Amino acid sequence: MCNMERRLTHRRDSRENPLDTKSVMICADDFGLHPAIDAAIVELAACGRLSGAGCLVDGPSFAESAPGLLASGLEGGLHLNFTESLASGGLFMPLGRLARACWARRLDPVAVGRQIAAQLDRYEAVMGRAPDYVDGHQHVHQFPQIREALMGELDRRYPADGHRPWLRSTRAGSQAGMAPGTRLKAAVIAVLGARRHGRLAQRHGYRLNRALLGVYDFQGGAAGYAGLLHAWLAAAGDGDLIMCHPAVRPVPGDPLGAQRQAEFDVWRSGETADWLRRFGVRVSRRAVCRRPAPGPAA
Repeated sequence: MCNMERRLTHRRDSRENPLDTKSVMICADDFGLHPAIDAAIVELAACGRLSGAGCLVDGPSFAESAPGLLASGLEGGLHLNFTESLASGGLFMPLGRLARACWARRLDPVAVGRQIAAQLDRYEAVMGRAPDYVDGHQHVHQFPQIREALMGELDRRYPADGHRPWLRSTRAGSQAGMAPGTRLKAAVIAVLGARRHGRLAQRHGYRLNRALLGVYDFQGGAAGYAGLLHAWLAAAGDGDLIMCHPAVRPVPGDPLGAQRQAEFDVWRSGETADWLRRFGVRVSRRAVCRRPAPGPAA
């Protein structure tokens, strides 16, 4: 049903929005964390709702689920992780503690570089190719110390004249229709590194999405999320990225609770297909990235 819906949607889009379309990347995070998340991502790919999936390479289901991701046609990303050990050794700490250590530059740079290299190694070994993009679990890729080490490791692996991953910018997209608390969260995430990460990426020749949408408090069920998604799709600009966190069922022990399933139900709905048409959103399967734009200082 999803495949047929995708073909019909494409035909209607080309008829109803021949000129006024915008390419938007829609990326699901946390592939490999749990089979329920992996299954949701593969199903949404079949519906034409996703551009890519960010992989937690030390997640318990990553290797087993990787063939499905490869067959889906989605872009695959490294979801760089410094906050959840996932039963693997390394440099992991709670987000607040990590942020303080990064800003004070107290992390061991050798350990930071080793962890980035190990996660890239794991991605390449399982997927058989370099990642199409790199972002961070809880946006840690933009933190001081981590961003510099990441850029250095990417430069060593991927020469400028070859395939290079694009990087996620956390510069806040349009907040039209968002509640004050949601606006504040998006601004805080951007302040934690969007501008300096973007400038560093530009100096090293990496592309970024224009702006980021999809930030909220992971509350509200399907009805609340539907209202947010409607606003994000309406406000999205060409080259923006909307992040999401779907699962076909709640994941035991997951702090996002049932909200992952709520996101999945909304994304796969016919109502979302209607919004994509109405707002002229083309879900880009390949990065439509821009040079870094000005954003909050960090």
